[in-house]
Amino acid sequence: MDSRLPSHLEVSAIRRLAESQGGFATVLAKGDRDAGTIALVIMCRGKEARLIERMPQLDGNRPFVTSLVQTTENEDLFSEAIRKKLERDPDIWLIEVDVPDISRFAAALP
Repeated sequence: MDSRLPSHLEVSAIRRLAESQGGFATVLAKGDRDAGTIALVIMCRGKEARLIERMPQLDGNRPFVTSLVQTTENEDLFSEAIRKKLERDPDIWLIEVDVPDISRFAAALP
């Protein structure tokens, strides 16, 4: 039996977490209600964007891991990577989060 929370509940928790830390979160792409993969574009006051995703580990854990960081040199690459991810996986949830402290937010993720 899979003990994971349904995706829509986890998305709701992520949105509330952002709000509790003085930020906000919005759903850019709505995936499968129960089993959709979750990816986050996290930024601090509109800067320092990074894409984080759940990465399955050998021990069964699925922590969020940074997969791409946006810089002034790779803005197009960053956008293209997200577009391709959405094309490849129609069940993915993409959430944009803007918080005052990225590290604090990431440490509190469910």
